[in-house]
Formats: sequence, C-alpha cells, structure tokens
Amino acid sequence: MSDTVECDVLVVGSGAGGLSAAVAAAARGLSVIVAEKEPYVGGTTALSGGFLWVPDNPVSRRDGIEDTAEAARAYLRHEAGNHFNAEAVDAFLEAGPQAVDFFERETALQFEPASAFSDYHPTAPGGRSGGRSIKAQPYRAQELGRELRRLRPPLPELTFVGLMVGSGPELKHFFNATRSLASAAYVAGRLAAHLRDLALNGRGMLLTNGNALAARLFRSALDRGVQIWTEAPALRLEREGGAVRGAILRRDGRELRVRAHRGVVLAAGGFPQDKERRRALFPHDRDNTGHSSPAPSGNTGDGLRLGEGVGGVVEQGYPNAAAWVPVSRVPRKEGGFGVFPHFIDRAKPGLIAVLPDGRRFVNEANSYHDFIQALFAATPPGQPARAFLVVDRPFLRRFGLGFVKPFPVPVGPHLRSGYLKTGRSVEELARHAGIDPAGLAETLARWNADVATGEDHAFGKGATAYNRFNGDPEFQPNPCLAPIAEGPFYAVEVVVGDLGTFAGLRSNGHAQVLDAAGQPVPGLYAAGNDMASIMGGNYPGGGITLGPALAFGWIAARHMAMAPGWQGPSERRLAPAEP
Repeated sequence: MSDTVECDVLVVGSGAGGLSAAVAAAARGLSVIVAEKEPYVGGTTALSGGFLWVPDNPVSRRDGIEDTAEAARAYLRHEAGNHFNAEAVDAFLEAGPQAVDFFERETALQFEPASAFSDYHPTAPGGRSGGRSIKAQPYRAQELGRELRRLRPPLPELTFVGLMVGSGPELKHFFNATRSLASAAYVAGRLAAHLRDLALNGRGMLLTNGNALAARLFRSALDRGVQIWTEAPALRLEREGGAVRGAILRRDGRELRVRAHRGVVLAAGGFPQDKERRRALFPHDRDNTGHSSPAPSGNTGDGLRLGEGVGGVVEQGYPNAAAWVPVSRVPRKEGGFGVFPHFIDRAKPGLIAVLPDGRRFVNEANSYHDFIQALFAATPPGQPARAFLVVDRPFLRRFGLGFVKPFPVPVGPHLRSGYLKTGRSVEELARHAGIDPAGLAETLARWNADVATGEDHAFGKGATAYNRFNGDPEFQPNPCLAPIAEGPFYAVEVVVGDLGTFAGLRSNGHAQVLDAAGQPVPGLYAAGNDMASIMGGNYPGGGITLGPALAFGWIAARHMAMAPGWQGPSERRLAPAEP
C-alpha cells in the first residue's frame, strides 16, 4: 500500500452526524473527506421521519414557542436517570440552537417548526407539550443534479407508489382525502405532480422527511468542497504519537491511507445490523430471530469497532440499547420482507394492541419506544416479543393499517400475501391471526364499554398531549378512542425493531471519544449513533437521535478547528473530487 491522501478531517459515515461534522468543518476552512461504506449517501437519516429534537431552537422561537435550557435539562435528567451525562447534555443544550442557526444561515439546510409535536412524556419535570422538534423543509431532488444517484432512496414501505408523504399537515390531507374537498384537491395535486416527475425523471422529485434532511446536508457538503467517497469502508484507524491521525480505507479495490491532521469523526450509524453485538445487547434477539430493523444493511457497527480498536469504550449499561419501535414485516414481490415502522397508526381512534392471548398490555398511543418496553414487560419468559394491532372495517377504510393504505386503495393484495389477517367476526379473525378468541372477545367488550364513556380506564389511551397529537380531533371527547364493532375485523402482527442504537462510544461534551479511564482518545470524535446517546437509553421526544447528531457533528468540527498545534502541512495531496 503506497498511496496516501491527506486532509484535515476524515469523517466515517454520511448520515446527519457525519455530514453535519463535514459541513461545519469545511465552513471553518478545513479540508474534509467523508468515507461512506455503502453506494449511497445519507445513512439511516435518509430513511427516517426527519425530526430533530433541539430545545430552545431558533426555528420554534420564530413560531412563538418559549423554552429554556434549564427546563430541558430538568427533563433530560428525569429521562436519563442514573445515566445522565451532565457534561454532554449541557454541551448539547448550548450548542444545539447555535448549530441550527449556523445551518440555516450558512448552508442549504432549512427547517420548519413542528410546534404542536409534543415531548413524549410532557407531564414529566421539564417536559413540554410542543416546540422542541423541528424538521427539514421539503427539497427538490433536482438540486442535487447528477449526485442524486448517490442519495439513499427512502424506505419503500413508507412511500405510496414512490411518493414521499411529509409528516404533519400533509399526512393529515392524505388521511382525509375521501372526506374533505380541500384534502382531496391537495392529494390530487400531489399525485399529479408525482406522476409528472415519474414520467419525466423516472422517480419522485419532491423529497420530504429524513430524505430531505439528508439531501440538504449532502448538497451543503458538496457546496463546501467536501469530498464524499462512497463504497469506501474504513478498515482500521491509525495513530501517530498517541493520537488518531487517519485511517486505512478500501477504495476501488485497494487499500488507501488517509492522513487526517485534525482528527477522525466516527459516524457510521451504530450497530442495528451487527448480529454479534445485537446478541450481546438485545435480550430479545439472542438467536438473531427476534428483531427486524429498517436500518441500512451496512450499519454493522463499523464505527464502534474502529473506536474500540484504539481504546474507545462502548457503553454497556443503558436500560435500553436501542430506540425501540414496533414493526411489521411486509412481504415483497421480489421475495423477502420489508420493514414497516408503526409510528402513528397506533394512536388513531379504533385500534388496540393485544398479545397472542388477546389481552391489551399498553396505551397504544404512547411512543413507539414505550410501546416496545411494555411489550417486553408483558411477554412471558422464553416467548418471542410480538403483538397484534386489531381494528375494524371503518378504521381500515379511514386510516389504513401499517402498510395497508386507506380507502380507495384495495386491500386484496395484503390479504393474499398474508400481511393482513381478517375475519367476518371477532372469533374468526382471532383464529386466522393466531390470537386466543375468548381473550380477544373479552378485551373488545371492555374496550367498547370504555369508549362509550370517553375514557380508557385500563391504560389511559388519549390522556396526554402526545397521544392526542397523533389521534384524530374529529373524534370527541377523546381523539384516540372509537368503537371496534363493525366487521369485518383486521389485524397485523408487529414485532420488535429499532430506529437506531443508543449504546455507542462513550464521549465527552466536545464529542471526543473516551477511553476506559474516561480520558479523551486524542484526535477521535463520535457523532450520531456511534456516540453513546445522551438520553441514557430512554426516548424523550421526536428527533432525539437527529437533533444531537447535528449538534455534536457541529461541536466536533468546532473542536477540531480550534485545537492548538494541529496545523498540518502547507501542501496536501488531496484526491480528485468525485465526477
């Protein structure tokens, strides 16, 4: 191996954490290379809902939201419990609003508020009923030019004929398209524009959610001269004088040394597809059959192994090693299964979740992370963690269920594939789905009796601002309650998935990776899911992965730019930019 390329900063991974570090470092005058293992840029970010949780951010302030770092700190202390990292939390609360301001002011990344989107535990100390989550504005794919081919496409199961539907108001239009002329007109316009894009470009061109966030960061990196190498996995880190000063990559079939004079940022997406580490840290997945992740197949823990190889330590003690989400497995025409994360449908009025014995076990409208924690607690030892979402005909026509779309999209293909189970009666549905008929019948009778009172006495569905945000305000007095009484009845099975891993490399408030003695590994930084989550293994609100990813990428860049004595040579052999 004779070829060596030099730069100031090497970033491993191209999700929000990696690209934010790259853009912020380049904006400070540093030369940056991003090494992405897969053919696509964007990582898990490109597949996500795209929300970022940043307390007291300028976007929400412009929308009239008042918040304080003190309140957010109290909330995070409550949420993280014994795993509260005061230094990292304080760094995030100070830098988060600054990072949002920088990206809005200096880059192609523009945000819009989600002021009605509540914290997941709004009644906890310091919790809020809205205003801490923001999201990237939609983006036209044409802005990426030829580089669009390298942007990771969205998760197919979260699109409709390739159309990305934005969260919030746009999604509500799609739910209401058969009951509102305004919504019908909106949806018709979106579909017509999408069909034009398909005819002219062979794909949808309006990017939303996490795909828009990834695209805007990608564009910003290109605008700043960041070199982004795809299909370039990092094999090992290299040290000089005790400090990390680069890595060995594989590129174009050969090994290449990259010397990074200011440091290396690990942002390779955590370990959701690393079967060995999942066996060690996911109790429900000891045999690698109990977990289905929608994360990219390349998220196999490379960043964690690289960090451990030079003395970094992976956090082992969190109560939850990942951000849990219930998922259903969707049969694909070409074979195999896709993964559908159930974010919103669980809160809609007229849905319950039951165990195989037919009994409810949770407030279905609580956060996806809380839902799975309740499933773990309710599952008998030695049994797989699984449940069923049960609805009736009016619910399915109005809201759909998981990958099944609302009326007028036909449900026949989902019945034939086995994804959706049905029965003309409750007992028939139970037999077809593998649910205890007597238990389900008793549960539905109790549910319908509670619905008549407007209060879910068993689990309190609809009791919090977060519950109600995802319900349907047309249903009163509780937007999360409606009877389940009109057949045919339907069910979809859900199992455990994740939205990213929490158990990353221990790091400090400068995003520096720490060794076993709690000291920084010189020249090594972590961001995104390669950094141990500052949430301590809990899930306080929408965007608690992407908000810190953006902030700590920005923090890492700031620290590398300000580090004394790391000037690097005056002449650097930089590789040619990607065509």
